[in-house]
Order: sequence, then C-alpha cells, then structure tokens
Amino acid sequence: MREYHVRFRERLGVKIPLSTRPRWNCTYHIVFIPKYRRKIMYGETKKDLVAIIKKLCEMKQVDLIDGRVCKDHIHMYVAIPPKISVSEFMSYLKGKSTLMLFDRHPEYRTKWGDRHFWARGYYVSTVGNVNEETILKYIQEQEENDKLEDGRK
Repeated sequence: MREYHVRFRERLGVKIPLSTRPRWNCTYHIVFIPKYRRKIMYGETKKDLVAIIKKLCEMKQVDLIDGRVCKDHIHMYVAIPPKISVSEFMSYLKGKSTLMLFDRHPEYRTKWGDRHFWARGYYVSTVGNVNEETILKYIQEQEENDKLEDGRK
C-alpha cells in the first residue's frame, strides 16, 4: 500500500500539517474491451497498447498501479487524481489510444473503421469495497487464464 508522507509542526501540543496540498487515494479497477470483443490484442499490438496506455496515464498524471492486456479485454488498477472524473479519463484514454494505435497499425483503420476500436462502455469499481490484494490477484489471474486458454504457459 502506498504511504503519503506529511510533515507536521507541533504548536501548543497540536500537530499542524506543513503542507496545504490535499492528500488523496482514489483507486479504481477498470475493465474495457475492443469493439465486438475482438480477440486481437496479442503480439505487437499488445506491446504497443501497453506502451500507449502507460504514456497516456503518465500524461494525465494517473498512477497505473497494475494492469494486464488480455487478448480481448484490458484490466487496469489506477489511482486517478480527484480533479479528473473517471468518465473524463476513460474518454481521453480510449480516444487517444485509438488514434495512437491506428498511427502504429494503419491496417486496423481500414479493416475496422476510422474511429472505432473500443466498445462504448467500461466497468469501473472503487477499490475501497474490496481490498487491494484481491484486485491485484484477480488481475494477475486473468492473464494466467488467458494463457491457459491459448494452451501456453
């Protein structure tokens, strides 16, 4: 679990935080799929999507704690700053990642339409109601299940 360090100054027996910046811990488990749940995220496409998602999260100052790109869906465990809503972040991530992926793989643009790579919705859950270890274990097991389905270890 991440720790947030705050320096305190003691005045008249009362601890006063020195920093006025807010401290937050807004973590989410997000799952989303490509349009028609195509099983296309493997090999070079998978590597490109990992790099693209990491880059886009970094640009929005979203902490990508863990994530897996499976062949037909993506799991992410992220900490999104409170100034950005989850829907705003997902719109940004899906829109920009589509454009970046189409730049790297122009065959997808002609094969599946000019703008539509991801399906419209996504699943999101706060990590407050389930502990962090359960989410991390579930995400890692999803990749294991994908490998077993493909018959590889």
